[in-house]
Amino acid sequence: MSIDIRRFSSLDPEFEAKILELQAPIEALDPGLVGTVRDIIDQVKRGGDPALLALTQKYDLHPAETMSDLAFNRDQLKAFESRVTQQELTALKTAAIRIQRYHEQQSAGDWSMTDDYGNCLGQRVRPMRRVGLYVPGGKASYPSSVLMNAIPAKVAGVSDVVMVAPSQKGEINPLVLAAASLAGVDSVVTVGGAQAIAALAHGTETIAAVDKIVGPGNRYVAEAKRQVFGKVGIDMIAGPSEIFIIADGSVDPDWIALDLMSQAEHDEIAQAVCIATSDECLDAVLRSLSALLPDMPRRDIIEASFRNRGALISVGDLQEAAALSNRFAPEHLELAVASPRSLLEHIKSAGAIFLGAYSSESLGDYCAGTNHVLPTSGAARFSSPLGVYDFQTRSSIIEISQEGAHALANVAGTIADGESLTAHALAARARTRIQK
Repeated sequence: MSIDIRRFSSLDPEFEAKILELQAPIEALDPGLVGTVRDIIDQVKRGGDPALLALTQKYDLHPAETMSDLAFNRDQLKAFESRVTQQELTALKTAAIRIQRYHEQQSAGDWSMTDDYGNCLGQRVRPMRRVGLYVPGGKASYPSSVLMNAIPAKVAGVSDVVMVAPSQKGEINPLVLAAASLAGVDSVVTVGGAQAIAALAHGTETIAAVDKIVGPGNRYVAEAKRQVFGKVGIDMIAGPSEIFIIADGSVDPDWIALDLMSQAEHDEIAQAVCIATSDECLDAVLRSLSALLPDMPRRDIIEASFRNRGALISVGDLQEAAALSNRFAPEHLELAVASPRSLLEHIKSAGAIFLGAYSSESLGDYCAGTNHVLPTSGAARFSSPLGVYDFQTRSSIIEISQEGAHALANVAGTIADGESLTAHALAARARTRIQK
Protein backbone atom coordinates (compact mmCIF):
# COMPACT_ATOMS: atom_id res chain seq x y z
CA MET A 1 0.00 0.00 0.00
CA SER A 2 1.05 3.61 -0.48
CA ILE A 3 2.04 5.56 2.66
CA ASP A 4 1.17 9.26 2.75
CA ILE A 5 4.12 10.68 4.69
CA ARG A 6 6.56 13.51 4.00
CA ARG A 7 9.90 12.43 2.60
CA PHE A 8 12.76 14.80 1.94
CA SER A 9 16.52 15.27 2.21
CA SER A 10 18.77 17.74 3.98
CA LEU A 11 20.05 18.60 0.47
CA ASP A 12 16.62 19.81 -0.66
CA PRO A 13 16.51 23.57 -1.38
CA GLU A 14 13.37 23.88 0.78
CA PHE A 15 14.76 21.74 3.62
CA GLU A 16 14.61 24.51 6.23
CA ALA A 17 11.01 25.38 5.39
CA LYS A 18 10.02 21.74 5.67
CA ILE A 19 11.68 21.41 9.08
CA LEU A 20 9.90 24.53 10.31
CA GLU A 21 6.62 23.03 9.10
CA LEU A 22 7.28 19.91 11.19
CA GLN A 23 8.07 22.08 14.21
CA ALA A 24 4.95 24.22 13.87
CA PRO A 25 2.71 24.32 16.96
CA ILE A 26 -0.30 22.04 16.76
CA GLU A 27 -2.95 24.65 17.45
CA ALA A 28 -3.28 28.18 18.71
CA LEU A 29 -4.88 28.80 22.09
CA ASP A 30 -8.62 28.51 21.60
CA PRO A 31 -10.42 31.42 23.33
CA GLY A 32 -13.60 29.36 23.43
CA LEU A 33 -11.81 26.51 25.17
CA VAL A 34 -10.22 28.90 27.67
CA GLY A 35 -13.60 30.37 28.59
CA THR A 36 -15.34 27.01 28.82
CA VAL A 37 -12.68 25.61 31.13
CA ARG A 38 -12.70 28.75 33.26
CA ASP A 39 -16.45 28.39 33.70
CA ILE A 40 -16.16 24.71 34.67
CA ILE A 41 -13.45 25.49 37.23
CA ASP A 42 -15.57 28.28 38.69
CA GLN A 43 -18.60 26.00 38.98
CA VAL A 44 -16.64 23.41 40.95
CA LYS A 45 -14.89 26.04 43.04
CA ARG A 46 -18.22 27.59 44.07
CA GLY A 47 -20.43 24.51 44.05
CA GLY A 48 -18.24 21.71 45.44
CA ASP A 49 -19.54 18.15 45.27
CA PRO A 50 -22.98 18.96 43.78
CA ALA A 51 -21.39 20.85 40.89
CA LEU A 52 -18.77 18.13 40.36
CA LEU A 53 -21.45 15.44 40.31
CA ALA A 54 -23.64 17.38 37.88
CA LEU A 55 -20.73 17.97 35.50
CA THR A 56 -19.80 14.29 35.66
CA GLN A 57 -23.35 13.29 34.83
CA LYS A 58 -23.38 15.77 31.95
CA TYR A 59 -20.01 15.10 30.31
CA ASP A 60 -19.36 11.46 31.23
CA LEU A 61 -23.01 10.37 31.12
CA HIS A 62 -22.37 8.75 34.50
CA PRO A 63 -25.50 7.38 36.24
CA ALA A 64 -24.13 8.12 39.74
CA GLU A 65 -26.64 9.71 42.10
CA THR A 66 -24.16 10.69 44.81
CA MET A 67 -20.42 11.28 45.04
CA SER A 68 -20.04 8.11 47.09
CA ASP A 69 -21.01 6.17 43.96
CA LEU A 70 -17.84 7.51 42.33
CA ALA A 71 -15.32 6.88 45.12
CA PHE A 72 -13.08 3.88 45.84
CA ASN A 73 -10.95 3.37 48.96
CA ARG A 74 -7.86 1.17 49.35
CA ASP A 75 -9.83 -1.97 50.22
CA GLN A 76 -12.13 -1.53 47.24
CA LEU A 77 -9.15 -0.99 44.93
CA LYS A 78 -7.49 -4.14 46.23
CA ALA A 79 -10.52 -6.16 45.12
CA PHE A 80 -9.85 -5.21 41.49
CA GLU A 81 -6.61 -7.20 41.52
CA SER A 82 -8.78 -10.32 41.37
CA ARG A 83 -10.86 -8.93 38.50
CA VAL A 84 -8.02 -9.04 35.96
CA THR A 85 -6.39 -12.12 34.49
CA GLN A 86 -3.39 -13.68 36.20
CA GLN A 87 -1.26 -12.79 33.19
CA GLU A 88 -2.34 -9.15 33.40
CA LEU A 89 -1.74 -9.01 37.14
CA THR A 90 1.73 -10.54 36.78
CA ALA A 91 2.61 -8.04 34.06
CA LEU A 92 1.45 -5.11 36.21
CA LYS A 93 3.40 -6.41 39.21
CA THR A 94 6.56 -6.90 37.15
CA ALA A 95 6.32 -3.41 35.70
CA ALA A 96 5.59 -1.90 39.14
CA ILE A 97 8.64 -3.55 40.70
CA ARG A 98 10.93 -2.35 37.91
CA ILE A 99 9.54 1.19 38.05
CA GLN A 100 9.97 1.32 41.81
CA ARG A 101 13.56 0.07 41.69
CA TYR A 102 14.52 2.63 39.07
CA HIS A 103 12.93 5.53 40.92
CA GLU A 104 14.45 4.55 44.26
CA GLN A 105 17.77 5.59 42.72
CA GLN A 106 16.46 9.15 42.45
CA SER A 107 15.74 9.58 46.14
CA ALA A 108 17.52 12.59 47.62
CA GLY A 109 18.14 13.28 51.29
CA ASP A 110 19.05 16.17 53.54
CA TRP A 111 22.58 17.53 53.47
CA SER A 112 24.59 20.21 55.27
CA MET A 113 27.99 21.88 55.21
CA THR A 114 29.89 24.00 57.71
CA ASP A 115 32.09 26.84 56.49
CA ASP A 116 35.21 28.40 58.02
CA TYR A 117 33.15 30.67 60.28
CA GLY A 118 31.09 27.85 61.77
CA ASN A 119 28.01 28.72 59.71
CA CYS A 120 25.90 25.66 58.99
CA LEU A 121 24.21 25.70 55.59
CA GLY A 122 22.16 22.90 54.14
CA GLN A 123 19.10 21.60 52.42
CA ARG A 124 16.10 19.76 53.81
CA VAL A 125 14.10 17.52 51.48
CA ARG A 126 10.52 16.66 52.33
CA PRO A 127 7.74 14.90 50.41
CA MET A 128 4.60 16.72 49.38
CA ARG A 129 1.67 15.80 51.59
CA ARG A 130 -1.04 15.21 49.01
CA VAL A 131 -0.82 14.71 45.24
CA GLY A 132 -3.54 14.33 42.61
CA LEU A 133 -3.09 11.95 39.70
CA TYR A 134 -5.15 12.33 36.52
CA VAL A 135 -5.54 9.21 34.38
CA PRO A 136 -7.22 9.53 30.95
CA GLY A 137 -10.20 7.40 30.04
CA GLY A 138 -11.32 8.64 26.63
CA LYS A 139 -9.90 6.97 23.50
CA ALA A 140 -8.05 4.42 25.63
CA SER A 141 -7.34 3.48 29.24
CA TYR A 142 -3.82 3.68 30.59
CA PRO A 143 -2.92 1.50 33.59
CA SER A 144 0.71 2.20 32.72
CA SER A 145 0.16 5.90 33.45
CA VAL A 146 -1.11 4.98 36.92
CA LEU A 147 2.14 3.15 37.67
CA MET A 148 4.36 5.85 36.17
CA ASN A 149 2.75 8.67 38.14
CA ALA A 150 1.87 7.05 41.45
CA ILE A 151 4.99 4.98 42.13
CA PRO A 152 7.48 7.90 42.07
CA ALA A 153 5.13 9.83 44.39
CA LYS A 154 5.08 6.95 46.86
CA VAL A 155 8.86 6.49 46.60
CA ALA A 156 9.18 10.20 47.40
CA GLY A 157 7.13 9.64 50.54
CA VAL A 158 3.83 11.28 49.57
CA SER A 159 1.36 10.07 52.19
CA ASP A 160 -1.86 10.65 50.23
CA VAL A 161 -2.17 10.01 46.49
CA VAL A 162 -5.68 10.54 45.11
CA MET A 163 -6.44 9.47 41.57
CA VAL A 164 -9.17 10.81 39.30
CA ALA A 165 -10.20 9.10 36.07
CA PRO A 166 -13.25 9.58 33.86
CA SER A 167 -15.73 6.71 33.78
CA GLN A 168 -17.87 6.99 30.67
CA LYS A 169 -21.39 5.74 31.44
CA GLY A 170 -20.07 4.33 34.70
CA GLU A 171 -17.60 1.94 33.08
CA ILE A 172 -13.91 1.84 33.95
CA ASN A 173 -11.19 -0.58 32.94
CA PRO A 174 -10.47 -2.96 35.86
CA LEU A 175 -6.79 -2.87 34.85
CA VAL A 176 -6.66 0.81 35.76
CA LEU A 177 -7.99 0.22 39.28
CA ALA A 178 -5.83 -2.88 39.75
CA ALA A 179 -2.80 -0.78 38.78
CA ALA A 180 -3.91 1.88 41.28
CA SER A 181 -3.97 -0.74 44.01
CA LEU A 182 -0.51 -2.08 43.15
CA ALA A 183 0.95 1.43 42.92
CA GLY A 184 -0.26 2.37 46.40
CA VAL A 185 -2.90 4.91 45.36
CA ASP A 186 -4.89 5.83 48.47
CA SER A 187 -8.22 6.67 46.86
CA VAL A 188 -9.85 6.94 43.44
CA VAL A 189 -12.73 9.14 42.34
CA THR A 190 -14.11 8.40 38.89
CA VAL A 191 -14.48 11.95 37.62
CA GLY A 192 -12.65 13.42 34.67
CA GLY A 193 -12.15 16.45 32.50
CA ALA A 194 -11.58 20.02 33.60
CA GLN A 195 -13.98 19.48 36.50
CA ALA A 196 -11.69 16.83 38.00
CA ILE A 197 -8.70 19.18 37.78
CA ALA A 198 -10.76 21.91 39.44
CA ALA A 199 -11.71 19.55 42.29
CA LEU A 200 -8.10 18.57 42.88
CA ALA A 201 -6.95 22.19 42.87
CA HIS A 202 -9.70 23.79 44.96
CA GLY A 203 -11.11 20.84 46.87
CA THR A 204 -14.67 19.67 47.39
CA GLU A 205 -16.43 17.84 50.20
CA THR A 206 -15.19 14.51 48.77
CA ILE A 207 -11.84 15.50 47.28
CA ALA A 208 -9.45 17.46 49.47
CA ALA A 209 -7.26 20.00 47.68
CA VAL A 210 -3.83 18.69 46.65
CA ASP A 211 -0.36 20.21 46.49
CA LYS A 212 0.35 19.10 42.93
CA ILE A 213 -1.48 17.59 39.95
CA VAL A 214 0.24 15.17 37.57
CA GLY A 215 -0.85 13.06 34.65
CA PRO A 216 -1.86 13.53 31.00
CA GLY A 217 -5.28 14.35 29.57
CA ASN A 218 -7.14 15.90 26.66
CA ARG A 219 -7.05 19.57 25.75
CA TYR A 220 -9.66 20.44 28.40
CA VAL A 221 -7.53 18.79 31.06
CA ALA A 222 -4.38 20.48 29.77
CA GLU A 223 -6.06 23.90 29.77
CA ALA A 224 -7.47 23.32 33.25
CA LYS A 225 -3.99 22.46 34.53
CA ARG A 226 -2.67 25.64 32.96
CA GLN A 227 -5.37 27.72 34.67
CA VAL A 228 -4.92 26.23 38.16
CA PHE A 229 -1.12 26.41 38.08
CA GLY A 230 -0.02 28.65 40.91
CA LYS A 231 -2.84 27.51 43.14
CA VAL A 232 -1.23 24.07 42.87
CA GLY A 233 1.84 22.69 41.15
CA ILE A 234 1.58 20.74 37.91
CA ASP A 235 3.96 18.38 36.16
CA MET A 236 3.74 19.84 32.65
CA ILE A 237 1.39 20.81 29.85
CA ALA A 238 1.79 17.72 27.70
CA GLY A 239 1.49 17.85 23.93
CA PRO A 240 1.00 15.02 21.43
CA SER A 241 3.32 12.03 21.66
CA GLU A 242 6.53 12.05 19.60
CA ILE A 243 9.10 9.53 18.43
CA PHE A 244 12.24 10.27 16.43
CA ILE A 245 14.40 7.40 15.19
CA ILE A 246 17.93 7.88 13.91
CA ALA A 247 18.81 4.93 11.64
CA ASP A 248 21.92 3.86 9.75
CA GLY A 249 20.53 0.70 8.12
CA SER A 250 21.94 -1.68 10.75
CA VAL A 251 18.57 -2.37 12.44
CA ASP A 252 15.74 -4.46 11.00
CA PRO A 253 13.47 -2.02 9.12
CA ASP A 254 10.39 -3.90 10.38
CA TRP A 255 11.41 -3.01 13.94
CA ILE A 256 11.80 0.65 13.00
CA ALA A 257 8.44 0.65 11.20
CA LEU A 258 6.69 -0.88 14.21
CA ASP A 259 8.26 1.65 16.58
CA LEU A 260 7.13 4.52 14.36
CA MET A 261 3.60 3.13 14.32
CA SER A 262 3.64 2.58 18.08
CA GLN A 263 3.59 6.31 18.65
CA ALA A 264 1.53 7.24 15.60
CA GLU A 265 -1.31 5.06 16.89
CA HIS A 266 -1.76 7.31 19.95
CA ASP A 267 -3.69 9.91 17.99
CA GLU A 268 -3.93 11.74 14.70
CA ILE A 269 -1.51 14.49 15.71
CA ALA A 270 1.21 12.31 17.23
CA GLN A 271 4.55 12.76 15.49
CA ALA A 272 6.68 9.91 14.11
CA VAL A 273 9.91 10.80 12.30
CA CYS A 274 12.76 8.67 10.97
CA ILE A 275 16.08 10.34 10.20
CA ALA A 276 18.34 8.06 8.17
CA THR A 277 21.82 8.31 6.72
CA SER A 278 20.82 6.84 3.35
CA ASP A 279 17.90 6.69 0.95
CA GLU A 280 18.27 2.90 0.92
CA CYS A 281 17.52 2.79 4.64
CA LEU A 282 14.40 4.92 4.21
CA ASP A 283 13.31 2.79 1.24
CA ALA A 284 13.47 -0.30 3.48
CA VAL A 285 11.53 1.39 6.29
CA LEU A 286 8.87 2.56 3.83
CA ARG A 287 8.49 -0.98 2.44
CA SER A 288 8.05 -2.30 5.98
CA LEU A 289 5.45 0.34 6.78
CA SER A 290 3.53 -0.56 3.63
CA ALA A 291 3.57 -4.25 4.53
CA LEU A 292 2.71 -3.90 8.23
CA LEU A 293 0.23 -1.03 8.34
CA PRO A 294 -2.76 -2.83 6.76
CA ASP A 295 -2.93 -5.23 9.73
CA MET A 296 -2.93 -2.51 12.40
CA PRO A 297 -6.28 -2.18 14.26
CA ARG A 298 -5.66 1.58 14.63
CA ARG A 299 -4.65 1.93 10.99
CA ASP A 300 -6.79 5.02 10.35
CA ILE A 301 -5.20 6.89 13.27
CA ILE A 302 -1.68 5.87 12.20
CA GLU A 303 -2.31 6.99 8.62
CA ALA A 304 -3.63 10.35 9.81
CA SER A 305 -0.64 10.81 12.11
CA PHE A 306 1.82 10.06 9.30
CA ARG A 307 -0.06 12.38 6.96
CA ASN A 308 -0.35 15.23 9.45
CA ARG A 309 3.03 15.26 11.17
CA GLY A 310 5.16 12.30 10.12
CA ALA A 311 8.38 12.45 8.10
CA LEU A 312 11.17 10.35 6.59
CA ILE A 313 14.32 12.48 6.32
CA SER A 314 17.67 11.57 4.76
CA VAL A 315 20.85 13.29 5.98
CA GLY A 316 24.55 13.11 5.19
CA ASP A 317 25.83 11.40 8.34
CA LEU A 318 25.03 10.58 11.95
CA GLN A 319 26.37 13.86 13.29
CA GLU A 320 23.95 15.72 11.03
CA ALA A 321 21.17 13.42 12.22
CA ALA A 322 22.00 14.19 15.85
CA ALA A 323 22.07 17.93 15.19
CA LEU A 324 18.66 17.73 13.53
CA SER A 325 17.23 15.71 16.42
CA ASN A 326 18.59 18.28 18.88
CA ARG A 327 16.58 20.98 17.12
CA PHE A 328 13.39 19.07 17.91
CA ALA A 329 14.38 17.84 21.40
CA PRO A 330 11.91 14.96 20.97
CA GLU A 331 9.97 13.16 23.66
CA HIS A 332 11.32 9.75 22.59
CA LEU A 333 14.53 9.27 20.62
CA GLU A 334 15.73 5.89 19.36
CA LEU A 335 19.33 5.51 18.24
CA ALA A 336 18.84 2.55 15.89
CA VAL A 337 22.46 2.51 14.81
CA ALA A 338 25.45 0.16 15.01
CA SER A 339 27.28 2.24 17.67
CA PRO A 340 24.61 4.00 19.74
CA ARG A 341 26.93 4.88 22.64
CA SER A 342 29.16 6.88 20.30
CA LEU A 343 26.19 8.75 18.86
CA LEU A 344 24.81 9.42 22.35
CA GLU A 345 27.66 11.86 22.94
CA HIS A 346 26.19 14.11 20.25
CA ILE A 347 22.63 14.14 21.65
CA LYS A 348 21.92 17.27 23.69
CA SER A 349 18.17 17.18 24.34
CA ALA A 350 15.59 14.39 24.42
CA GLY A 351 13.07 13.15 26.97
CA ALA A 352 14.14 9.50 26.80
CA ILE A 353 16.94 8.03 24.68
CA PHE A 354 16.80 4.39 23.59
CA LEU A 355 20.13 2.86 22.61
CA GLY A 356 20.51 0.12 20.03
CA ALA A 357 18.43 -2.38 18.12
CA TYR A 358 16.70 -4.05 21.05
CA SER A 359 15.66 -0.89 22.92
CA SER A 360 12.11 -0.54 21.69
CA GLU A 361 10.38 2.60 22.87
CA SER A 362 7.41 0.43 23.88
CA LEU A 363 9.51 -1.17 26.63
CA GLY A 364 10.09 2.29 28.06
CA ASP A 365 6.36 2.94 27.93
CA TYR A 366 5.57 -0.04 30.12
CA CYS A 367 8.23 -1.92 31.98
CA ALA A 368 11.86 -0.93 31.42
CA GLY A 369 11.56 1.00 34.68
CA THR A 370 12.19 4.54 33.47
CA ASN A 371 9.30 6.98 33.52
CA HIS A 372 7.16 7.43 30.43
CA VAL A 373 5.89 10.87 31.49
CA LEU A 374 8.22 12.96 29.34
CA PRO A 375 8.53 16.51 28.04
CA THR A 376 7.00 17.06 24.59
CA SER A 377 6.99 19.80 21.94
CA GLY A 378 10.67 20.60 22.43
CA ALA A 379 10.37 21.04 26.19
CA ALA A 380 13.19 18.53 26.73
CA ARG A 381 15.48 21.51 26.15
CA PHE A 382 14.57 22.76 29.63
CA SER A 383 12.64 20.04 31.46
CA SER A 384 13.01 16.40 32.41
CA PRO A 385 11.08 13.13 32.81
CA LEU A 386 8.73 12.85 35.76
CA GLY A 387 10.58 11.54 38.80
CA VAL A 388 10.79 11.34 42.57
CA TYR A 389 12.12 14.91 42.69
CA ASP A 390 8.81 16.16 41.27
CA PHE A 391 7.06 15.08 44.47
CA GLN A 392 9.51 16.63 46.92
CA THR A 393 10.17 20.14 48.11
CA ARG A 394 13.57 21.42 49.16
CA SER A 395 14.10 23.99 51.89
CA SER A 396 17.35 25.86 52.45
CA ILE A 397 18.68 25.69 56.03
CA ILE A 398 20.78 28.60 57.33
CA GLU A 399 22.35 28.74 60.80
CA ILE A 400 24.81 31.62 61.22
CA SER A 401 27.35 31.65 64.04
CA GLN A 402 28.39 34.78 65.93
CA GLU A 403 31.70 34.77 64.08
CA GLY A 404 29.86 34.29 60.80
CA ALA A 405 27.56 37.20 61.52
CA HIS A 406 30.56 39.46 62.12
CA ALA A 407 32.30 38.21 58.97
CA LEU A 408 29.33 38.55 56.65
CA ALA A 409 27.47 41.59 57.99
CA ASN A 410 29.36 44.17 56.00
CA VAL A 411 29.25 42.00 52.86
CA ALA A 412 25.46 41.86 53.04
CA GLY A 413 25.22 45.49 54.20
CA THR A 414 27.34 46.81 51.35
CA ILE A 415 25.28 44.97 48.74
CA ALA A 416 22.04 46.12 50.40
CA ASP A 417 23.27 49.73 50.41
CA GLY A 418 23.95 49.37 46.68
CA GLU A 419 20.34 48.29 46.19
CA SER A 420 19.02 51.16 48.38
CA LEU A 421 17.46 48.65 50.78
CA THR A 422 18.34 50.33 54.05
CA ALA A 423 16.44 47.97 56.35
CA HIS A 424 18.26 45.02 54.84
CA ALA A 425 21.61 46.65 55.56
CA LEU A 426 20.63 47.59 59.13
CA ALA A 427 19.30 44.12 59.84
CA ALA A 428 22.55 42.52 58.70
CA ARG A 429 24.72 44.90 60.77
CA ALA A 430 22.51 44.95 63.86
CA ARG A 431 23.78 41.58 65.04
CA THR A 432 27.30 42.94 65.27
CA ARG A 433 26.75 46.67 65.78
CA ILE A 434 29.04 47.24 62.84
CA GLN A 435 28.68 50.79 61.50
CA LYS A 436 29.51 52.08 58.07
